[in-house]
Amino acid sequence: MSDRYAELQMYVAPQPVQQANERWLAHILERLGATRRTAEHLDLRSLWRAPELLLTQTCGYPLMTELRGHVQVIGRPRYELPHSSGGQHCSLLLTRDDNPRSGLADFYDSRGVINGHDSNSGMNLLRERLAPLQQGGRFFAEVGISGAHRESLRWLREDRADLAAIDSVTFDYLARFAPEEVAGLRLVTRSAPSPTLPYISALGSSEALRETMNLALQDLPDVVEILGVHEVLPATEADYQLLLDYRQQAEALGYPKLQ
Repeated sequence: MSDRYAELQMYVAPQPVQQANERWLAHILERLGATRRTAEHLDLRSLWRAPELLLTQTCGYPLMTELRGHVQVIGRPRYELPHSSGGQHCSLLLTRDDNPRSGLADFYDSRGVINGHDSNSGMNLLRERLAPLQQGGRFFAEVGISGAHRESLRWLREDRADLAAIDSVTFDYLARFAPEEVAGLRLVTRSAPSPTLPYISALGSSEALRETMNLALQDLPDVVEILGVHEVLPATEADYQLLLDYRQQAEALGYPKLQ
């Protein structure tokens, strides 16, 4: 097998998580007899679409809005973490402990922050929850774009925003390995459930890749313990249609854009 791109960049912090991902990737490549091509020159979207892609992870929302039919879905992780299990995760809608608002409706006309408009957990799942509460297509007084979930958490801690939707896997990793990044924050509510972020490859990949990922996990119990990934489940694009259903529901309520 020629050298291919293999990167797991959706959950790269804290450091123990990044190191565990690297160990898992190295063992997968070793089992496949593949060599790893450097992807330092590629941004995420270029990596996702690269014909030399062996393995990476993407967000379910761009999978369905940008990558549909252009990549092969390998499977999805079965995390067993405090807020993610059975191949499902969600977003945790968070605020500061000292924010006087309690129920989600109380955050009308407050300051929101999202990591990006292309994010399922940061935007799409939040929009689904806010759609019944918006008025005239608006919920927030203002919406900032932080660029990353960890930055959205920083905005909350620094009182630059009042409400953010944070991927539950990200939150669980930070709560365990970097608790200072979620200190002083509280849960307002959870989002609707969502399938966990898919692993993808270039078109034409085989079932053997998912099997190899699972065999590598069996060989690395310490990686399983750190990542909370117990299995790579089968998955197809059809599993992620739910995310477009959430978008359609929000649009039907008059809330096509989170604002």
